[in-house]
Amino acid sequence: MSTPGVATASLATCAAPGTSPYRVGRGSPVNDPRPGFTEAGRRRRRRRYLTVTTALALLVFCLWWVMVLYGSIWYSPAEVIAVMAGRDVPGASFAVGQLRLPRALLGLTAGLAFGMAGRTCQTMLRNQLASPDIIGITSGASMAAVFAIVVLGWSGLRVNLLALVCGLGTALVIYLLSGSGSTQGGRLILIGIGISAMFSSVISYLQLKASIYSVADAMRWLSGSLGDAGWAQVPVLGGAVVVLGGTLLALGRNLTALSLGEETATGLGVHVNRTRLVLLLSTVALAAFATAATGPISFVAFLAGPITARLVGRTDRALLAPSALMGAAIVLGADLAGQHLFPTALPVGVVTGIIGAPYLLLQLIRLNREGTSA
Repeated sequence: MSTPGVATASLATCAAPGTSPYRVGRGSPVNDPRPGFTEAGRRRRRRRYLTVTTALALLVFCLWWVMVLYGSIWYSPAEVIAVMAGRDVPGASFAVGQLRLPRALLGLTAGLAFGMAGRTCQTMLRNQLASPDIIGITSGASMAAVFAIVVLGWSGLRVNLLALVCGLGTALVIYLLSGSGSTQGGRLILIGIGISAMFSSVISYLQLKASIYSVADAMRWLSGSLGDAGWAQVPVLGGAVVVLGGTLLALGRNLTALSLGEETATGLGVHVNRTRLVLLLSTVALAAFATAATGPISFVAFLAGPITARLVGRTDRALLAPSALMGAAIVLGADLAGQHLFPTALPVGVVTGIIGAPYLLLQLIRLNREGTSA
């Protein structure tokens, strides 16, 4: 038995066999297809997802192409393509072949890695603030890199390898300390923040004890920069993105089920503990590889997922592919801005920090107004 007042204000659904349901109610258009889990709603969400993903792919391609063409000297597309084909072009062979191409490729792959790792972490832990850099997963890699630079006097690929190993080790410690059960996600975030604070103190101590020349190198690495990009880093990070990113994409359906809660995911046939472990290891490894190659480019993993979700809207997809593209667009765009828009060239991590810090505050204010916890 229905209440008259409620009945007049509610929306009724008229669904004929073989047709889409329509919204019928006071003040609503009669022929407006009803959103939600109807066939019309699915088609609408699918079109919006494909439109946003395609637009992001085009944006990333344009930014990458501008990054290769534009610098202190503008080279034509024909000259750049000739360099890519292996032909000798005076001037362009060095500037494009040895400086701009590895920088653009490293920025592209690092952005893909950070974007996908951040979205996976946020979806799995069901927390918009739970990106690898916020909860401290990359802090171990940063501490190891600073130790290698200021204490061991290392540089180049050895710093990257040590940062990678320590980043993976830090994530393993956080995972083991977080235990298991339904509250593991919350404990993992809190333990990660604590370990990040501890490593930040160690980094500050190392910088106080180091020589001024070593501190400058360490600070440049910690800021997150593509300035030292070289061909030796590209295949390592590219291979990691292909293998680990492919693993995350393959588990995208299970990741979506996990975002509904452990009980629901178990009911849908997902092995929660095993899936969560594989997702976490892949996410951490992806973030560690990217951090080892470029340094901790701040806020990219944090920004990519929420911005993509706002563009795509409510969906039943994990949004891994568009979030990866959004991460690449942020890194490439921030590096272009850092090179050309400021009086002094800035590392990409400084530009992303300028963008990301206000967005983090806005997110916290919005969550506070909605009465939800971070």
